[in-house]
Amino acid sequence: MNVNHINAICRATKEILTTHFGLQVSPLAPSAGTGTIPSNDIAVILGIKGQLKGQIVCTFSTDTAKKLVGVMMGGMQIDQLDDMGWSAVQEFGNWVAGTTATELSKESCIIDVTTPMINEGESKFHSSNPFVTVPLDTPIGKLNVHIAVKEEPSSPTT
Repeated sequence: MNVNHINAICRATKEILTTHFGLQVSPLAPSAGTGTIPSNDIAVILGIKGQLKGQIVCTFSTDTAKKLVGVMMGGMQIDQLDDMGWSAVQEFGNWVAGTTATELSKESCIIDVTTPMINEGESKFHSSNPFVTVPLDTPIGKLNVHIAVKEEPSSPTT
C-alpha cells in the first residue's frame, strides 16, 4: 500500500469529522495487519475501484453512532437508531467516500467509491489483503478507519 494513499484517506475522514461535525480529531497510532478486521458494533463499508481496488471500513460503537447522528441532526439527543438514524450513518459514509475521492485525486489517483453498506452488530471481516487501521479519537468516541486498498496495474496502451 502506498503511504500517500493511506494519508489521503485518513485526511478525508478527519476532514469530514472536523469540517462537517466540528469535532477535534486526534489520530492515534496506526497498526497494520492481515486477516480479521473487527467491526465494533457498527461498520460503514466502502468499496473502492479505479486506480485503487479494495475497501475502506469505518467502525465505531453504537454509542458513538448515536452521538454522530445527534451531531448531524443539529445536536439532538439520539437514544436509538431508527431508519432516519441509519440513513444518517450511511450519509456519513457518502461524505467520507466523496472526500476520499477528492483527496486521492490530489495524489493523481482517480477512484470510484461504491454506495456505503452498513453492518450492525459485532462481526469479523476477513481480508486476504493487508490492511492499515488508523484509530481516530474524538469527543463523541473512537472511530477506526480500516484501509485495505491496492493499486491496480496500468493497462497497456496499444
